[in-house]
Amino acid sequence: MTKSDSVYMDHAAATPVDPAVRVAMQPYLADEFYNPSATYAAASRANKALQAARVEIAHWLGARPAEVIFTAGGTEANNLAIHGVMRRFTEGNVVVSAVEHESVLQPARRHDVREAAVKADGRIDLADLARKIDDRTVLVSIIYANNEIGTVQPIREISRLIAEKRATRKSTTPLLLHTDACQATNYLDLHVSRLGVDLMTLNSGKIYGPKQSGGLYVKAGIELMPLIDGGGQERGLRSGTENVAAAVGFAEALKLAQADRREETTRLQTLQRLFIDELQRQLPDVVVNGSSKYRLPNNVHVTLPGRDNERLLIQLDEAGILAAAGSACSADKGEPSHVLKALGVSDADARASLRFTMGRETDEAMVRRTVQTLAQLLLP
Repeated sequence: MTKSDSVYMDHAAATPVDPAVRVAMQPYLADEFYNPSATYAAASRANKALQAARVEIAHWLGARPAEVIFTAGGTEANNLAIHGVMRRFTEGNVVVSAVEHESVLQPARRHDVREAAVKADGRIDLADLARKIDDRTVLVSIIYANNEIGTVQPIREISRLIAEKRATRKSTTPLLLHTDACQATNYLDLHVSRLGVDLMTLNSGKIYGPKQSGGLYVKAGIELMPLIDGGGQERGLRSGTENVAAAVGFAEALKLAQADRREETTRLQTLQRLFIDELQRQLPDVVVNGSSKYRLPNNVHVTLPGRDNERLLIQLDEAGILAAAGSACSADKGEPSHVLKALGVSDADARASLRFTMGRETDEAMVRRTVQTLAQLLLP
């Protein structure tokens, strides 16, 4: 089966590079290949492009260019946020939600960590979050939109909660808010002041830009311990020769995503409603996981009780439907999703769950084909 015959329903894992992004990157993959730290004129052109990309990204975040740190993707940015804060305040603790991406959970668990519960729809339990924050808490990290079930978290409410905690705490230890916005970037507001965040992770590979490219917003005045030492690039937080082509591509992808996000959100919400309605009509026992109200417009995550999701994924692949059982970053562990378990889903039902995530090329025909194929595989 050729690529043109297949239906790609795994945009939460990876997106194709937008043609405009490829065009923007091309000069820095070939003729303008120079190290931006070098002193001759040709290198200064590369540095100028790098700084222009930083300015473009800062614009969409409502931030200063110096507050944007380029990284090799979202995982590195999450690690820099968690370790960067916690290694400076070794006596402090970090609070995360139970549904964070593994690249937040695993670094956090290397420190004194508390995990706040979520409700059955995947939204954070604000009362439990408040209980978990104490005078030793240095960092709170809550994912903006979940990569598996698509649930969107109330970041502004969390920011207000943290502001209240800051105002009443006895300790002089800082209390910072980080959010992993990798899945949110295509569809949600990223303005850091409106959100009230101190650190925010972005991932180019999720927004039709190059993979292994991303960034961390670090509010002015916040000091982090670097993960990578060396030449002192990226304000000393990420040493190594900068990937100019990737940064340029990232900036172009972010511009396109944020400029079109409202129109694309409306289009995908229509397809999402069709997807869920048709699933429930043809497969009455299907359970839709995550919030129905606070949800990314491209995400349909379902449980098919009594079914084996690994077998279904193979059958769907053979039929030309490319989907997922959960996060691509932890797909090879063979364990039930920690996200679904946090929602109270049993191990058996977690192993009977599938994730379908749509994108820019998804249309009504693709949605109907996906549902029809799934129904044919499951119905006698």
